[in-house]
Amino acid sequence: MARYPAGSRVARRARNRIYTVLALLIIGVVFVYIYSPFNSGETEPVNNSPQSNSNPGLNVPVVNEMPVIEPPVQAEPNLVLEAEPVSEPSFAEIPSGPTVEPNPEAEALIKEAKALLGESPGKIIEARDKLNMALRMPMSVHQRLSVKMQLSELAKKWLFGRTVYPDDTLCETYLVQRGDQLRLIGDRYKVPYEILMKVNKISHAESLPAGETIKVINGPFHAKVYRSTFTMDIYLKNTFVRSFPVGLGKEGMETPTGLWRVKVGGKLEKPIWTNPLDGRRYYPEDPDYPLGSRWIGLEGLEGAAKDRTGFAIHGTKEPEQLGTAGSQGCIRLDNGAAILVYNLLFPGSSLVEVTD
Repeated sequence: MARYPAGSRVARRARNRIYTVLALLIIGVVFVYIYSPFNSGETEPVNNSPQSNSNPGLNVPVVNEMPVIEPPVQAEPNLVLEAEPVSEPSFAEIPSGPTVEPNPEAEALIKEAKALLGESPGKIIEARDKLNMALRMPMSVHQRLSVKMQLSELAKKWLFGRTVYPDDTLCETYLVQRGDQLRLIGDRYKVPYEILMKVNKISHAESLPAGETIKVINGPFHAKVYRSTFTMDIYLKNTFVRSFPVGLGKEGMETPTGLWRVKVGGKLEKPIWTNPLDGRRYYPEDPDYPLGSRWIGLEGLEGAAKDRTGFAIHGTKEPEQLGTAGSQGCIRLDNGAAILVYNLLFPGSSLVEVTD
């Protein structure tokens, strides 16, 4: 004898078929939702293979010097720092080329600066400003080199020394408060904390006792690179500091002209580097490691540099190539100069102009 009436069994089977069809429909809808091209809520992460580290014992970033084949664009962290206005860089008024004849007006300022320095060492800021004013004028090659040499010598005192001179708007004193950190002080003044360590002869960034007075610098620093002379000039805002010889991109891989900015997160010490031309990966301990002491990543803002990535300022293992076109597009510096420039340029604010 059957346990259930025949009519109930039929009804139950009908319900089961309905449930089965509904379940299949629901699964189908979910499948379409997940894999449909219209569902753009999440995307597969970009696999930036150049950033992978095949040597797990080294916790070192990887970079590519890539002027021809662009590397993948990496997502930038949110900027905490307020960047300098890009449309009006503070050093844009500096002329690019010299004139043939000496400029009498510039020569008069040079003589005034010399007289001020002879009158009193305390006149160094006034003399500096007159020389810097002369540097903005058209002048002969000899005049320009002479002014730059004088300004470089003065910078050893007013900038890289511990003294803060009266009426100097570029440097000032700062009274350390309880809880202050040198890195945060540098961020406030838009200069790397490393230059504050150097200027104040601080051996450890953490050792900053409250109540101590230190020298701070009102940044940011900027750089201007001249392709015709293979030189880089460093400015604090619009005041010249010093020059360095550089190596630039070789034929077919020329360093693009235009305006660049130091990338946030783009400053690295001896990163792992993959040569984009042959795929070889270089580690800092390799005897033929090509990047030298520092890497300063750049992002293109204006001109031929606009939207370009993969370019940087870095050191070199071949200082004899400075003053020549031999790189894959990056700007090469002597390793000592690369460290100093690394300690001056501030990510998100420092601009680098490349001009002919």
